[in-house]
Order: sequence, then C-alpha cells, then structure tokens
Amino acid sequence: MKGDGEADLHEIDRFDGGVGWIAYPDEAMERASHAVAVPNEERETDDVWVFDPVDAPGLDDLLAELGTVAGVVVGLDRHKRDSAAVAARHDVSVWVPEWMTGVADDLDAPVERFGDRLADTGFEAFRIRDSSVPPWQEAGFFDGETLIVPESLGSASYFRGDRERIGVHPMLRLTPPTTALSGHDPDRVLVGHGVGVLDGAAVAVEDALSNSRSKAPGLYAKTLRSAIGI
Repeated sequence: MKGDGEADLHEIDRFDGGVGWIAYPDEAMERASHAVAVPNEERETDDVWVFDPVDAPGLDDLLAELGTVAGVVVGLDRHKRDSAAVAARHDVSVWVPEWMTGVADDLDAPVERFGDRLADTGFEAFRIRDSSVPPWQEAGFFDGETLIVPESLGSASYFRGDRERIGVHPMLRLTPPTTALSGHDPDRVLVGHGVGVLDGAAVAVEDALSNSRSKAPGLYAKTLRSAIGI
C-alpha cells in the first residue's frame, strides 16, 4: 500500500498560491501532500504552510516557488508522515490541533498548538472526527476557497464509488461526516489520498456525502475483487 525506497515527486493540484504532490506515484495509498502560500505583509515573500507532507527529492525547490516555509501542519493523528523532517530542514515548527492527542509525543521538531484558526493563515480549522473507537482524530481546513480534508474524503481508487470524483473513506461510508463537511462551498478540495478536485468542488463534496451509504456496497465489492484478483 505504501511506497518505500527512493521517492519520485509527482506534482498534482497546482493552483494560484498552492500545489500538491505525491511522493510515490505508484503506491496504492496515493498519499498526497499540499502547500499553500499566504501573503505576509512584513516580508517580500509569502508564507508557505505545508500540510501532511511526505518528503521527496526536489520538494524544497517546489516549496520555494511559493515562498518561504512558515510551518508544517498535521491534520490527522496518523499523518505525522515526514512532518518533523520537513519542519527541521526549514527551521519551523510542526503545528498540531490543540485537541489532538498522541501526535506531538515523538515528533523530533518544535510543536505549536492551534485552535479554531491556523495561526494567521486565514484558514479556519474544524474537527471532522474525534473518536476513540476506532482511533481517529482529524481536522479540516477552509479559507473561503480551499477546503483541505486529510482523510475522510479521497480520490484514490479505494475511496471512490461508481462515477464519484471523490469519495468518503471506506471505514466511514455508513457514517459519513456530513455535518462537519457540509456548507463550506469550496472552489477546490484537497485530499490526503489522491488528486484533489479543482473545479466543481462543492458539488463533488455534496455528492460524496449524500451518496456515501448507497454506494458503499459497490465500493466494498470493487475492493474485494481487487484484493482477490478477480
């Protein structure tokens, strides 16, 4: 599911002031990472905020196209990924939601906590899921244009049901996070697994949530067929 060895940075989700990448394009999990530039009135370059990064050769050059890295963000308790390594290389902190537990304990980098706003980025931070059974703590981010969903939505094949551009995570298909993810009306949605949706994003999110239960059987059957090689 996860790639290993030498990473091969593949750019995705390019938009004005932001970019995404997949470090191991051939892996089944399609772990996606993103960086968003935020204007800094005191500096000549924009601040760059990096979300759930998987490191790869050439990443620093990609980030430098946007500005100067100001922070690295962990949006899911399981997405520590290479956040500490990227933060240490740029001499910045890893930012973790104040309510998220267990993430900061073994990060080899300074840690900053945030509440319902991510520093001065313009991003609202909100809880998508905070559950102990199964363990799952996830924050979403929205700045009026860009919606970032680390795990509950994805476009990797094992997320998507029939004719879905993005889909609800297989484990949440029967209990989709509709309340948390509705009402944002984003221009684009970026996800932690697979490419994002850069046009028609609001409709794609609404379709994913509203069809989550009805398309679950088909998705599970597709996953089973793939697993047993049918």
